[in-house]
Amino acid sequence: MKRPGNWLVLSDGAKPTEDIYFLESAAYSLRQQCVYIERVIASRFFAAARWKGSDLLHRYAGANLLLCRSLPPSWLRWLARHRHVFGYVVYLIDDDIAAAADDTTLPAAYRQRMADIAKRQPALLALCDEVVACSDVLAARFSSVHQHVSVLTPPLIAPLPGLEHFDEPPSVSSPWQVGFHGTRAHLQDLLHITPALWALLNVRQDIQCEVMLGKHTPSALASLPNTSTPDPLPWQAFRNYQANRRVHIGLAPLLQTPFNEGKSFIKFLDIAAMGGVGVYSNRYPYTKVVRHGENGLLVGDTPGEWRAALQQLLNNPEATANMAQQAAADALRVGALHHAVDFWQARQR
Repeated sequence: MKRPGNWLVLSDGAKPTEDIYFLESAAYSLRQQCVYIERVIASRFFAAARWKGSDLLHRYAGANLLLCRSLPPSWLRWLARHRHVFGYVVYLIDDDIAAAADDTTLPAAYRQRMADIAKRQPALLALCDEVVACSDVLAARFSSVHQHVSVLTPPLIAPLPGLEHFDEPPSVSSPWQVGFHGTRAHLQDLLHITPALWALLNVRQDIQCEVMLGKHTPSALASLPNTSTPDPLPWQAFRNYQANRRVHIGLAPLLQTPFNEGKSFIKFLDIAAMGGVGVYSNRYPYTKVVRHGENGLLVGDTPGEWRAALQQLLNNPEATANMAQQAAADALRVGALHHAVDFWQARQR
């Protein structure tokens, strides 16, 4: 059955990226227009050869393909053989894979995984009509290896909460919540500001800090009684957690590295989704969306600057609440779902 205009997401497991940029942002509106969309898990343990001449080719002949990050080698070979069966093919990417492989500050296992993906990237790019990147910087890096590169900044797929948690100023009985909810890929970024957090948490009992890195939390923070260190959560569990967890201040440090330079401003949306005000490194991509003192704070790289920024937010609760309100409004604007819907509608074939 020919399925022109419909979409098959051929997934190697990068579900957060697939959900954020397509399945949980644009897909609903596309389905309302009778566009058929399905995600098929391209498991490396389920050889693509088993699909040869099978239901997958029959059902999705003519469909557009969305590929994200990578495909297992057997699936990549299968797609190369059957590329003519499908319609428009898009490669969606939200990290600089090659830069991650070269970044010695990242965990070794993660770097090796990224190196393996980087080796397969040229073959993936050769099969695609378009590369869709999450930021201008990342798009620029792909422009030298592909003739059609576009930018889709992250949509806001989480509902925004009320801000009643700002009704009370920080106190021992009602401490304000400070949160770091980055992955291990940002552990070095967190370590850089750990002296500021440690100094603040030692003298203020009106704040609690949550670092969602589990056993990988810096020991200086994990040892403090007003710090909690929950384990990282799988994607869907984190989404449920995010919908119910409230923070007053979110932390988004980002050191100057080639890997970090390719990042999107998604942390701005994540912090707003938990009802917080963000403290961000004063560099791209945050300078694209954060206006210092209006919807968050942009700070330099020294621990002293981070401590001063946190103190400013804690000592001026009314101004901080106003910033949280503005951050929510701006998250709705820059993350408006219609941007993603319009983007993918324009690629219907």
